Amino acid sequence: MTARETRTVLAALAAGGSEVRFIGGCVRDAIVKRPVKDIDIAVSLPPERVMALLRAAAIRAIPTGIEHGTVTAVVGPGVFEITSLRIDVETFGRHARVTFTDDWQADAARRDFTINALSATADGAVYDYFGGLEDLSHGRIRFVGDAGDRIREDRLRLLRFFRFYAHYGRPPPDEDALAACREHARSLNILSGERVRVEIFRTLMAPDPADVFQLMLGLDVLTHVLPEARSVGRLRIMSWLDSRAIRLESVNPDPVRRLAALIETDRAGAREIAERLRLSNVQTNRLANMMATEWDVGPDAGPRALRRALHHLGRDAVRDLVLLRWADERALDPRLGARRTDAWIRCLHAVDAWQPVSFPLHGRDVLALGVPPGPQVGAALKAVEAWWEAEDYRPDEAACRKKLEALLAEPTQSRSGPS
Repeated sequence: MTARETRTVLAALAAGGSEVRFIGGCVRDAIVKRPVKDIDIAVSLPPERVMALLRAAAIRAIPTGIEHGTVTAVVGPGVFEITSLRIDVETFGRHARVTFTDDWQADAARRDFTINALSATADGAVYDYFGGLEDLSHGRIRFVGDAGDRIREDRLRLLRFFRFYAHYGRPPPDEDALAACREHARSLNILSGERVRVEIFRTLMAPDPADVFQLMLGLDVLTHVLPEARSVGRLRIMSWLDSRAIRLESVNPDPVRRLAALIETDRAGAREIAERLRLSNVQTNRLANMMATEWDVGPDAGPRALRRALHHLGRDAVRDLVLLRWADERALDPRLGARRTDAWIRCLHAVDAWQPVSFPLHGRDVLALGVPPGPQVGAALKAVEAWWEAEDYRPDEAACRKKLEALLAEPTQSRSGPS
């Protein structure tokens, strides 16, 4: 908020003779001394005037939502969202017909939570019209005004309540907010999968998200956005493992892995969830792999089984599986001792240390031995590769070639697999 790029934007806007303030999340996070990410600015000027002031200062101005009063300013690496003070005349879900104003309190009244309705001048004077500072200090997440009205204006605010409670709240949660969330939970089905995914993922990335998801289950919220979310205990263990229990650079909190810990389904069900939440192809495959049951990667399976999984799935996918299996085991029996913990840690070290190995033969090696092009080439390679895998990937190219020659020398009817 004190960076050169930020000061450049503030100076350009102040040239219009209007007061300029930081607004929303950057104010909230600065007060509680959390890293400030997005810098949002508000000004009591119409958006067309904002565009003109930015251009006069040679600042790139983008009319990202100019009909609703939003302009984006770009200065070097800095991106700033600037909104003109406004009042909602009529709301349509996540959209509204607005009129511009110079009333700071009226603008603050249209925001979702009291802790997000704070504004501050460049010299640090904070304006708090709805008790947001006190709520922030006590970990209270309250809607501005009537909770039901705020949710009816924008159904996404229902999910945002749980996200902000997970990151900023402390028990007990606000009763009026809970009642409104329970009442309007059925209306969540109008939200797009992308919107739901963003809120679910951000809530999952809270330090201890399990209690919040338990709260959402009790209020019947998840029934309408993620009915497969039934393993809150496993999520609790997973968030403990990936953020506090394990000291490995390769293990960090991850929303897809935490989602896998939360849901109960199979591979096909995971793909349905991914489609519903509009996950990327990479995220979809990760989630589906974690729901697969054919891979045993725990301490009891042994190093050969782990190497086999690594060869077929890769390091990242197997790390996901190890953590998920560990969380599953510990959720069933939290009294497992240090010896068992060490065994799981050794599995993770083995995953990190694993180096990929490639099958040393190719189709040309089979053709060189007189086998005509066709399906027999692939069948021979597959048979030798199965033998190579059964030998724990140890045979080198010469050994694999010798095995291939021996296989091709066998009678045709005996070539169904490795000996």
